[in-house]
Amino acid sequence: MPKDRAILHLALGQTLVWAGLYYIFPASLLRWEQELGWSKTSLTAAITLAVLISAMLSPLTGRIIDKGRGPLMMAGSAFCGGIGLLFLSMVTELWQFYLVWAAIGMTMAGCLYEPCFALITRTRGEKAKSGIIFITLAAGFASTISFPVMHTLASQLGWRTATVMFGLMVILFVTPLLWSGARGLEQGRMDSTKNEEHETGKKDGFLKRPTFWFLAIGFASIALVHGATLHHLLPILDERGISGEMAVLAASFIGPMQVAGRLAMMASEKYTSHHGIAVVAFVLIGLSIVLLAVSGASPAFLSSFVILFAGAYGTVSILRPLITRDILGQRNFGAKSGALALPYLGGSATAPYLGSLIWERGGYDVMLIILTILTVIGCCSYLVAHRLSGS
Repeated sequence: MPKDRAILHLALGQTLVWAGLYYIFPASLLRWEQELGWSKTSLTAAITLAVLISAMLSPLTGRIIDKGRGPLMMAGSAFCGGIGLLFLSMVTELWQFYLVWAAIGMTMAGCLYEPCFALITRTRGEKAKSGIIFITLAAGFASTISFPVMHTLASQLGWRTATVMFGLMVILFVTPLLWSGARGLEQGRMDSTKNEEHETGKKDGFLKRPTFWFLAIGFASIALVHGATLHHLLPILDERGISGEMAVLAASFIGPMQVAGRLAMMASEKYTSHHGIAVVAFVLIGLSIVLLAVSGASPAFLSSFVILFAGAYGTVSILRPLITRDILGQRNFGAKSGALALPYLGGSATAPYLGSLIWERGGYDVMLIILTILTVIGCCSYLVAHRLSGS
């Protein structure tokens, strides 16, 4: 299979699997609250549980990829995720809801961005960037598919039937796409990575290196800042006197601005390094938090926040596997990527709750100050990791 066809299949598969397994949650949240009678707090705890389970399984999925079993894992995880959606359509009790989402969280670990990008980096080495960028550009529109399709289907047929249809989509379309794309990459593995295959599975002690832990702190800090900011964005803007319509409009531009950030990264890849883009991303995210803090003073500050915050974070999903390879090396890449995904996804999962705790004790002004400090800590940790690696 030509490599471009493998990437095309993965891009389509990732778009649909994100729409089916992840974005179906926010797309259905209001209907669940209205029809099942459970509170938002009770409901959203389920997606936190799912992401935490996914994070804990990331090191395992990384090792599976290192053993060359990525295609089977990705396809099997998508298939089981689709089955999970079928069970989700039948829940009537809150404990059943949690149980199903815990199971779906297990499948997320094997078929979303983390394993996909680890597989691409393992098989393409230094040429992984173009494939990762293409996939993120396509999958950036997953929410654009999930929200209107779920709304239309649920309005006409009910959310249970709509969920069944999403589950069948994942089983019948996503599973073969991920299998085909991942298998094509493994079969077309680059010679430069083939030479390292005999090393796969041997321990290289990366967990004992300070470089790994400084890099983990850098990634986890960005995840915390992004998760807390995004989930608390509307109440932050409301507190600053910004109308609900303007706040929703600003939030709606975050997705497109992430895509714009990725396109800008593509345009600049000949003129700068991964390291340079990473430093710029840290700086712009920190600056955007400052702009958010003063967004009530002028619409220009709010617009600038959206552009800088979303544009900079849009590059992070691409940079993480590339920076990991640059700093920690190609050998046993799946294990390294999976280990780094644990603190990153853990930060993403706990960020909304931690943001709420800070808000309860000091308000959003204090939260934004802490997030700015976290960005600085993350940037400094990354710089230390880069310096220690000598890359």
